[in-house]
Amino acid sequence: MSDLDDAPRDGDSTQSWGHDYQQQLASMMTGVGKDEQEAVAALPSGSALLIVRRGPDVGARFLLDQDVTVAGRHPDADIFLDDVTVSRRHAEFTRSGNRFEVRDLGSLNGTYSGGERVERAPLHDGTEVQVGKFRLTFYASRHDLGAGS
Repeated sequence: MSDLDDAPRDGDSTQSWGHDYQQQLASMMTGVGKDEQEAVAALPSGSALLIVRRGPDVGARFLLDQDVTVAGRHPDADIFLDDVTVSRRHAEFTRSGNRFEVRDLGSLNGTYSGGERVERAPLHDGTEVQVGKFRLTFYASRHDLGAGS
């Protein structure tokens, strides 16, 4: 028997931790909690979710289900980000079919996608967007992932 042989030996045993354990392990690996995984899994086609990862309001979720969603410090913004590092109308998230992009609206501190300052950038599943002190992760609907979002 070689060292590469997978056949069990006397005294060997295998422990199965089950599906729930595997899900918990996967969430620890990606930093996405079970509630967040369920929220993302429930997204209808043509929508997406932003989850605050760093900065004020960690864990807050924002649904992107309109063609244009404005983020800013103004109380009337679709996504209200209450911090002085955020401009009143800081950035907008636009949807075209099942594709999304972020566009800076001339903010003082800029909008960042994947760590780079951008005027406009496409959003893909897992992209980090920074608006002021807020770092948000973009999650596309699972229904749309195979369709090129």
